[in-house]
Amino acid sequence: MLSRAKELLEETKEFKAKTVEEVEAFRIKLLGSKGELKKLFAEFRNVAAEEKKEFGAILNQLKEKAQEKVEALKSELSSSASFQDFSNFDFSRPTNLNEIGSRHPISIIKNEIIEIFNRIGFQVSEGPEIEDDWHNFSALNFPPEHPARDMQDTFFVEKDPDITLRTHTSSVQVRVMENSTPPIRTISPGRVYRNEAISARAHCFFHQVEGLSLIHI
Repeated sequence: MLSRAKELLEETKEFKAKTVEEVEAFRIKLLGSKGELKKLFAEFRNVAAEEKKEFGAILNQLKEKAQEKVEALKSELSSSASFQDFSNFDFSRPTNLNEIGSRHPISIIKNEIIEIFNRIGFQVSEGPEIEDDWHNFSALNFPPEHPARDMQDTFFVEKDPDITLRTHTSSVQVRVMENSTPPIRTISPGRVYRNEAISARAHCFFHQVEGLSLIHI
């Protein structure tokens, strides 16, 4: 029995494993309810008196070393399993493009409006959100005393000359007419800004779509 215990102790010290399954099989073989260690402890009473001290010490050492070996190997193998082996991976392969998220409801509605007008021959025109006085007011016949020119209604970036955040997308139509000749069929979707109190029903900016249709007379 003493020689068998020493043999198992050396086997435990030398044991190596490549998989968690191999470690578990080793644990069951040595530390399981019907394992080698259990059998050796059962034989302890049959060992000669002069060998009991050495035999007991080896059994305790065997149990301790076996438990340490099992825990160390399981920890090592589980850590290495978390890293994939990319040595044979083809990095030139195309990726799987998974669509994440969805479009904002405002974008969905805007695109639907654009699609409807495209079907009847309208093009989309865009312009700057920071506008000069001419395109935002004067070209649209806003008189100097018009309330929209006051600071309580409009966000002014600069004064004299006046530069504002556009209050409507009509300024885009002015730019289109300056650079095009009839027939003109265009819509101008975009954000516009008004100096208003923010509440559940209103905000200082909102979205607008304006249409312009000019034909030869």
